[in-house]
Amino acid sequence: MRAWHFSENAYPYLPPADTYSSIRVTLPNKVYDPAKGADLYHRYIDEWLIAEEAGLDIMLNEHHQTATCVDPAAPLMLAILARASTKARLLILGNPISNRRQPVRIAEEMAMVDVISKGRLEAGFVRGVPYEILPANSNPVRMNERHWEALDLIVKAWTTQDGPFSWEGNFFHHRSVNIWPRPWQQPHPPIWVSTTSPSGAFAVGERGYVQATFLTGFEGTRQVFDGYRRGWQKAGRKGPVPIDRLAYAALVYTAPTQKEAYAGAEKLLWYVTANKVPPHIANPPGYVPVAANLAMMRGAEHPLSGFKKNASVEAAIESGLMFAGTPDQVAAQFKKVYDYVGGFGHLLIMGQAGFLEHADTVLGIKTFAREVYPRLQEAYPDSTPSYTPKAADGTGKFAGAYSGP
Repeated sequence: MRAWHFSENAYPYLPPADTYSSIRVTLPNKVYDPAKGADLYHRYIDEWLIAEEAGLDIMLNEHHQTATCVDPAAPLMLAILARASTKARLLILGNPISNRRQPVRIAEEMAMVDVISKGRLEAGFVRGVPYEILPANSNPVRMNERHWEALDLIVKAWTTQDGPFSWEGNFFHHRSVNIWPRPWQQPHPPIWVSTTSPSGAFAVGERGYVQATFLTGFEGTRQVFDGYRRGWQKAGRKGPVPIDRLAYAALVYTAPTQKEAYAGAEKLLWYVTANKVPPHIANPPGYVPVAANLAMMRGAEHPLSGFKKNASVEAAIESGLMFAGTPDQVAAQFKKVYDYVGGFGHLLIMGQAGFLEHADTVLGIKTFAREVYPRLQEAYPDSTPSYTPKAADGTGKFAGAYSGP
């Protein structure tokens, strides 16, 4: 079991929500104060390094034109952390390769970080959430195809060491690829891909990359992980999926008392409650398959959609979106989700968001690292899970799946 401290570098100093239509894409940047923003950047870097000192690994990501994540160039922040840190693994989750135009440049950037960090990079790649379509001036159609072609090109650039090769794909065309530097880790850094759908996870499982899912709760996470397991088996691999192939991201806040923990967790909920986005930005035409849109029209919801209607610490814990409380409570909440979804080897901890101040963030990091993490490492060593799914029946669900938490 590995735990990763994750921050989206949020800028929470916003006007009243009823004065703007969306926190993403269209919120005027006159709201942003560069002086406050500079202090926040330095603070968030300090918190990542505090997490490293406490024994956690480091995770970061990127988004664009939004106050929820003012890290529009995660490779830059990753390079800073590669130099400033000394021992933590560095997970970028990730590079939105469906929206970036030059996969070879991404291969170069990640190889450079891997060398600077002396082999501590975990390279994550994402399709990009729907809010990214307008900022990237992208076509939402065929994004999955672009994603996989870009990733295949990046892997070839990392692993080809005997001179230039050319690439003529459906989306990308390069006459001469011969990156310098090449990665420190051979044949290449570990690759992660995030998705929140079973079909997306199936594709990741076929390729054997690490699968991460974000805030999908009990049922959503189990469906994603089962999709990955089906893809893993479809590729002809024998035996159960190694536990270190699966990762879950949740809001996490631990403190010595429940009162302190719930006060901190309440501030973390800003990440969900402040995410005001109109439908045309949240679901651009072509981003999801027609069948998925039909399911949503018929009432299907992402776990976060239903949760927003009753946003509270208690509801978030009940949904499996948050682990919050004393060390004993957080360890028990973790076990409940872990057992229900069939196990996972990485906990991605969103331990800072919104108005959670520096001192409270550090308290959460240190309390988790000191009081919870050792328990998880002892109880859930890096091994294969006991849960091995059987063949899917006609409904697409595994026989013998867990019945509930």
